[in-house]
Amino acid sequence: MNRRDFIKTSASASMAYSALPLASALNVNQTKKYRTALVGTGWWGMNILRSAMAAGESKLVAMCDVDQNQLTPAVAEVQKLSSDKPKLYKDYRELLAKEKPEIVIVATPDHWHPLITIMAVQQGAHVYVEKPIGHTVKEGRAMVNAARATNRIVQVGTHRRVSPHNISGMEFLKSGKAGKIGMVRAFVHYGGGAGQVTPDSEPPQGLDWDMWCGPAPLRQYNKTMHPKGFRQYLDYANGTLGDWGIHWMDQILWWTEEKYPKTIYSTGGRAIKQDQTDAPDHQVVSYDFEDFTAVWEHRQFAGNNAEKGENVGCYFYGTEGTFHMGWQKGWTFYPADSKKEIIHEEPKLHKPDDQNIPELWANFLQSIKSGKLPVCDIEIGHRSTNLSLLGMISLKTGRSIQWDGEKETILNDPDASKLLSRDYRSPWQYPNV
Repeated sequence: MNRRDFIKTSASASMAYSALPLASALNVNQTKKYRTALVGTGWWGMNILRSAMAAGESKLVAMCDVDQNQLTPAVAEVQKLSSDKPKLYKDYRELLAKEKPEIVIVATPDHWHPLITIMAVQQGAHVYVEKPIGHTVKEGRAMVNAARATNRIVQVGTHRRVSPHNISGMEFLKSGKAGKIGMVRAFVHYGGGAGQVTPDSEPPQGLDWDMWCGPAPLRQYNKTMHPKGFRQYLDYANGTLGDWGIHWMDQILWWTEEKYPKTIYSTGGRAIKQDQTDAPDHQVVSYDFEDFTAVWEHRQFAGNNAEKGENVGCYFYGTEGTFHMGWQKGWTFYPADSKKEIIHEEPKLHKPDDQNIPELWANFLQSIKSGKLPVCDIEIGHRSTNLSLLGMISLKTGRSIQWDGEKETILNDPDASKLLSRDYRSPWQYPNV
């Protein structure tokens, strides 16, 4: 695909699927182009960048990655799709100091999100940061504080907030057509097996492994960590709950007027997995809100072919029936009255990865211009990330935790409270904003 076809095709697809006004974001003839930088040039980082380039309001001035094996093919793709000639960096600090971008895309592994985002906004950039926003609760609060102190827009990559079927599904739920919701069950059930131990090895040439680990513990390199798989290592992420949980926890918080649960209890472990990862291969978390209960469950074994629909999403259980907010199959409402017809809406997603990044990027640009908070503002992303992180704290401590969401403190449990942050590896400093 050449540059002209890339922009034309991407713009057309975005406008066809748009749930938000996209005219300004897709006008490739506009004179204003934001100096844009990408930090983290892997698979998902490039998904975001393609949408940014297709929107026509970015001039890519820099790309940064600690792995030359990811950076090289990413640059080659950019050169095919545009006339931009980005400078290449291994250290984001040098990039920010020299290039002074107006927009920074943060698409690194989870443990790097806070430091990069905070430095970027402090140096004047607006930020699109991938979910989950961080590894610990207090990192997220520092990110929110930094965004507010600098008056910068920070959009979180929870693109389901702009997916057409998710929007219409929320309208259905909030209209009361499902009745009063008393319970929500969020889940990710994918098959798998025990796996096997993969020996550690030397990092591949071109990868700065020390920098990849950054503020997190420095572990021996293993090819199951990078370029994919890091989310199953608790030093760098928070397992399936930290990865998938934010998407579906975010759907729950989008639906309810409550901002946080009062009590969280989790159980789970590694019943099947026999590899060297340390994240739970199954987990259940109960969240007690004021007016309803939410339950998270996942497993990485025994693929779920026993239930109708798809293996991810949220079931909202109401007095009028059960509503399934799904992903690749849209949403479905199953009335409690069997005489009534099932209601279904198909999704409108962008291939090949079934996402709605163009719509979210358009909202990001609109927010930068208007100064209004984006649909996936950092505060929203922080709350949704917290639900996953609190579930992991309960699992690690083996007990229920009481959460004061206003003060963002765990009540009467000093040991659990310590897990709201963690020590950074020297010379990196934990953010305190």
